[in-house]
Amino acid sequence: MAGTQPPVWRRRLAAKLVEFREQAGKTPEEAAERIGCHRTKINRIENARLGISLGELRDLLTYYEVDDPAEVDGMVELAQRRREPDWLRRAALVRPSIRDLVHYEETASCIRSFQGVLITGLLQTPDYARAVLSARPSNLGEEGVEALLEARIRRQAFLERADPPRLCVIESEAALRVQVGGRQTMRKQLDHLETMASRDGIELRVIPDRAGAHAGLNGSFVLFNFPNPAYPEVVSIEHRTGMAYMETHEQTSEYAVIFDALQSVALSPEDSLALTAKVRNEL
Repeated sequence: MAGTQPPVWRRRLAAKLVEFREQAGKTPEEAAERIGCHRTKINRIENARLGISLGELRDLLTYYEVDDPAEVDGMVELAQRRREPDWLRRAALVRPSIRDLVHYEETASCIRSFQGVLITGLLQTPDYARAVLSARPSNLGEEGVEALLEARIRRQAFLERADPPRLCVIESEAALRVQVGGRQTMRKQLDHLETMASRDGIELRVIPDRAGAHAGLNGSFVLFNFPNPAYPEVVSIEHRTGMAYMETHEQTSEYAVIFDALQSVALSPEDSLALTAKVRNEL
C-alpha cells in the first residue's frame, strides 16, 4: 500500500546499519561497492524501504568492523523477521499495524498495560477474545475476525519463554465486571487472569470503582520498554482500525507518568487478586 510505513524491525535494522557505517567512516558508495550493488540500493536499505539478505548483512557488518557477537546476532535476528509466520501474515492483511505490535511485544523487556474496559489482550482467553472481536460492527467478515482471533492467542506465546518480559497490568474494576461473552465465558476469563497473575514476572493491579476519577479515564494504552538502549520507549493505543504508536520522549514520558499515577490509586497485587476472585465467585 502506497505510503505505508516500513515495519519496525526494518526501521531498526536500517538505523543500526547507518550508525555502523558512519562509525566506520564509510560512505554509501563504499558500502555499495563492497556488496556489489548500486548506491541506490544502499539508500533504500538505509531508508528501510528495502530488505537485505543475510549474506549482504554479514558482509557489511564485517566491512564496518562490527565484531560484537551480541550486535551481530541482533542484526541477524532483525533481518530474519522477513519470514513471518502464516498467522501473522493473515492478520496483517486485515490490520497491517499488528506487525509492529508483535515485534514490540516479542522484543520488550517490560510491558505496562492499562485497560479501562476490557481484559488486556495478552491475558485474554480464546472465548473472551472471540466475543470482543465479534461484538465490533465492522467490515472484517468472519475470515477477518478469525485471523485476528488466531493472532491474539498466538501473540501470547512469548509469555511462555524462559525469559519473558515483565508484564505489569492495571485493569479497572469495570473490566472485571462486564460480562463479555456471558457468565461462563467471563468466569473462565477471570480464572485465567488469576492464574496468569500468580506467575513470577506478571503483576495485576485493579483500580476499584470507589477510586472515582483517575488518570486513565481518557483511554487504554500499552507502554513498551526495551533492553537495547538504542530503542526508545513506545506507546501503543488501539483504535477502530488498528494500532497507533508513539515514540517521542515527550509522548512516552507523559504516559509513563500516567501509569505511575494509576498505580498509586490501584489496589495492591494481593488485594487485586482477591477482588478478581470475588467478582468471579459472584458470577
